[in-house]
Amino acid sequence: MDRRMVEFVAALRAAGVRISLAESEDAFKAVDQLGAQDREIFRIIMRSTLVKESSDLPAFDQLFPLFFQSGAPPPMTNPGQGLSAEEARLMADLLKDMNSQLRKMMEKMLEGRPLTPGELRQLDKMLNMNDIHDLRYQNWMARQMEQALQFKEVRQALEQLLQTLHQLGMDRERVNQLREMMQANQQALQDQLRQYAGQRIIENMSQTTRQERMDNLANRPFQSLTEDEMFQLRKEVRRMAAVLRTRMALRLKRAKSGQMDVKATLRANMKHGSVPIELRFRNHALKPKIVVLCDLSTSMRYVSEMMLGLLSAIQDQISKTHAFAFIDHLEYISPQLAEQQVDEAVAHILRRMPAGHYNTDLGSSLKNLAEDYLNTVDSRTTLIVVGDGRNNYNDPRVDLFRLVSRRSRNAIWLNPEPAALWGTGDSDMDKYGPYCRSVFQVSNLGQLATAIDHLLLQHD
Repeated sequence: MDRRMVEFVAALRAAGVRISLAESEDAFKAVDQLGAQDREIFRIIMRSTLVKESSDLPAFDQLFPLFFQSGAPPPMTNPGQGLSAEEARLMADLLKDMNSQLRKMMEKMLEGRPLTPGELRQLDKMLNMNDIHDLRYQNWMARQMEQALQFKEVRQALEQLLQTLHQLGMDRERVNQLREMMQANQQALQDQLRQYAGQRIIENMSQTTRQERMDNLANRPFQSLTEDEMFQLRKEVRRMAAVLRTRMALRLKRAKSGQMDVKATLRANMKHGSVPIELRFRNHALKPKIVVLCDLSTSMRYVSEMMLGLLSAIQDQISKTHAFAFIDHLEYISPQLAEQQVDEAVAHILRRMPAGHYNTDLGSSLKNLAEDYLNTVDSRTTLIVVGDGRNNYNDPRVDLFRLVSRRSRNAIWLNPEPAALWGTGDSDMDKYGPYCRSVFQVSNLGQLATAIDHLLLQHD
């Protein structure tokens, strides 16, 4: 209990609550005197000794139940117990036709089994939860875990399963009863994920100081950042772009003294009787040409904005940039980027194609590119796609991506999702990936900067 109390105090401090050593000592002394068996009395002791200002009460009320609760997963029922032998056989036959992930989740809901600690740790590792230190992102983390477990596909599969059971003779009332019980179990799994997300965040908060969190801001997922944090990252983008621009300029300058150009040398020395007094060299590196396609849907906006910000800041080291934005169709946005700051330009573009009103459709956008802008891609062009590769089950038009990729010098894909999610659900990354020279995960600014550094400084 003492260790948990120490972690609780550290998390309160990380959340901005000012707590002195004397106040911490008062809390421990009060608990020693009155005990911690009665949870409500314990809560009152901790609040009265640690919280001095009413503005800190919300932080206390949010953190206390996460630190001092049973830790048991939400209760679940067992719909499978009520099935007859024939219904159980029929259910088992239908589950066999599902892929392993869907079958596993359906069996959990049918048997009323929560996620095991090992399964939660596997999700934790996959989604790199160590970098989240703010409880405002608890729901976001839970949604990321739901996506990894294909909850959307599970809900669809459940409805198809129940419809099939009814068509095969199961009573409608029995079908509705199964639906309610399995939906309640899925909600319990969602509650378990949210509970786990909160516990992981408070562990991070208790182990990391506020200054360390600020230092690690570049390693935080874009989708988890507040507007204030995004403002700080935009300033960091400008600083990083200045460094990158200097490195690119130095590289191009050094490349001018590369392989000797025999023809140019002979022409330059005709005035010397063809004696090679003045040597001419070929440039080893040329300024790159860039065509970038940025997904501006809700889940992708910040990644694309940062990418466009970096490219905009290093334009003097790029021969030509053609920038496009897409959600369900393509928009040519280079004029806006030339006239406005990138965040203003993106906001202007989003007013023309607001996120959330329709589904992402890269296939349709590739059709626009092939029909109207194919001449922007040639053998000197690096094609960069910034997107999660999710097409909402629309035609991905892989044939068009293959066409554009083969016309370019390099095709690069920047995807913010973990590699384990590529090709799952409505993701078409497994189809696009083979036609890319490189595919990078870029869920934060640090990964994005590394990818851009690799793309542009290796443009040979």
